[in-house]
Amino acid sequence: MSELQAVLDDNHKALDELIAAAERSGSTWKTPRAPGKWSPSQVVEHVALVLEESGNLMTGTSSTFVSFPAFVRPVIRVLFFNPTVKRGKFPKAKTSKPFEPQSSPASPSEARERLEGALAKFDQACRNRVASDPSFTHPIFGRISVVDYGRFQALHTRHHREQIPGTPETVG
Repeated sequence: MSELQAVLDDNHKALDELIAAAERSGSTWKTPRAPGKWSPSQVVEHVALVLEESGNLMTGTSSTFVSFPAFVRPVIRVLFFNPTVKRGKFPKAKTSKPFEPQSSPASPSEARERLEGALAKFDQACRNRVASDPSFTHPIFGRISVVDYGRFQALHTRHHREQIPGTPETVG
């Protein structure tokens, strides 16, 4: 199995875990876990938005990611991206405005469809990109490998899975 295939399989597993957590949320589906926090429905919408826009980055389609100046990107890559991928743990961080959910799926079953569609787009974009170039220029991190970005996305999905109440790893 190729390294990319293993990473994409891990993304599918992480998404399945997020969907399972969403389905267990029950009556808390639209309820934020604490003041100023997201509800499970908002969490899954955020993950879907990030996956879709990440796919857009790799296909060269217009994206809502903020773009940092080129000279700043290596610093952010070294201080945030590389350690996240190496440690295998996504740190606490604030998202940018385009990735704050403005709406969210009405039910976990709608969330499943939304997330699976977003991951399919990301998965195909990764495969297409690697066929022509194993790396791409991210507007925040600079030049990174598709495989490492796939690892980063799986970590991001698991980070948010932990934020859904009722998940064994739920953090405060």
